[in-house]
Amino acid sequence: MADRYLHLTGTAPGRFLTRRLGLPQPAPLRRWTLRTPSLDGPLLHLTAGASAIRDELAKVLATTGPTADAQAARPAGIVLDATAVTSARGLAEVHAALHPVVRSLAPGGRIVVLGTPPSSEDHHQAAAQQALEGFVRSLGKEIGRGATAQLLRIPDGGTPAAAESTLRFLLSPRSAYVSGQVIELTTAAPGSVTDRDAPLTGRTALVTGAARGIGASVASVLARDGAHVIALDVPRAQDDLVRTADRLGATALPLDITAPDAAARIAAAVPDGLDVLVHNAGITRDRRLANMPADRWAQVIEVNLDSVLRTTDELLTSGALNRGGRIVATASIAGIAGNDGQTNYAASKAGVIGLVRSLGPRAAAVHGVTVNAVAPGFIETKMTAAVPFLIREAGRRMNSLSQGGLPVDVAEAVAWFAGPDSGAVNGQVLRVCGQSLLGA
Repeated sequence: MADRYLHLTGTAPGRFLTRRLGLPQPAPLRRWTLRTPSLDGPLLHLTAGASAIRDELAKVLATTGPTADAQAARPAGIVLDATAVTSARGLAEVHAALHPVVRSLAPGGRIVVLGTPPSSEDHHQAAAQQALEGFVRSLGKEIGRGATAQLLRIPDGGTPAAAESTLRFLLSPRSAYVSGQVIELTTAAPGSVTDRDAPLTGRTALVTGAARGIGASVASVLARDGAHVIALDVPRAQDDLVRTADRLGATALPLDITAPDAAARIAAAVPDGLDVLVHNAGITRDRRLANMPADRWAQVIEVNLDSVLRTTDELLTSGALNRGGRIVATASIAGIAGNDGQTNYAASKAGVIGLVRSLGPRAAAVHGVTVNAVAPGFIETKMTAAVPFLIREAGRRMNSLSQGGLPVDVAEAVAWFAGPDSGAVNGQVLRVCGQSLLGA
């Protein structure tokens, strides 16, 4: 559904009126297209403190898209290496580095701050590094003009090379609706790709709930990146599912993911194994708890959580998921912040987050598979188009970018998680919500 307010603020009368009334002024977001595959402008690489990774980081940044330029007057991206900040006084160097240049960031620009995980043994270091999280989240809310800010933590023993796929994603139009996020890498080998334009070539990906909406967009982006996609949805959505699959050159698999034999049938459909498993299927049965019958509760938990747990366990233990594989689940901002009338839905999506955080390290150690999740906020779909006007407008504006996201924004995040070179990204929950004001 068209965002008429966003269109209005793109006109001269609209800008004048919204400024006078103190209303949000969203900037059109620049998303990935064949014509705009990277940010339009140079990259500014800054350092706070005596960083031990400065030179290695510079080499990695040279491969991520924007061209590094220490003298850039109008940077499209700014990367601040704050891994050496270990004290409260050291935070002054963060201010000193960014204060003179933050206003020069181009519209739709990217700021990425690199830090390290807070130490459990050095409370001065922990305080300084945790301070970076508050700093970045606040910066994301104030820079405006469609720009974003993120914090990327590199662990002790980790290297900038492990951050390459993440930096490539964050410093590109693919991350247009991601802001205010904290991503923590592991020390695992990141993996590699041979074709940057088609990083999933030779890999098989299954997407549940793929007939329409976000699932169809995920299937489309994975296919664009070279994967052979198996598009799964319930049999009653078969017509839409087949249309989606035919458009993408994918394989349609009409199947109820809650069926007892769902995992076995998925395994049978991938005799050479599965490389990417995307749990996207989900339903809502909204009603306040006092008015919610048991069947509405049970349906949501079964589809959104129990089937995810069951099929994941069975596909892992059967070996149907290949080593080096990727599991990406769909959580929700509702699972983080809660939502009126959605106790069942919020419980199911919070459960997905629990699954990711617990299973991620063990799946990597035992099966060589990473487990991550996306948590969408207000995404423009048929479902949100049916929301009453005032509630819909509030949902669109209550984030740092003052607009709703698109299904492709979720899909781009899934594709980053699914990349063969994202092996150091594990157990993470990425909010694709434009930095929603709900749930911090």
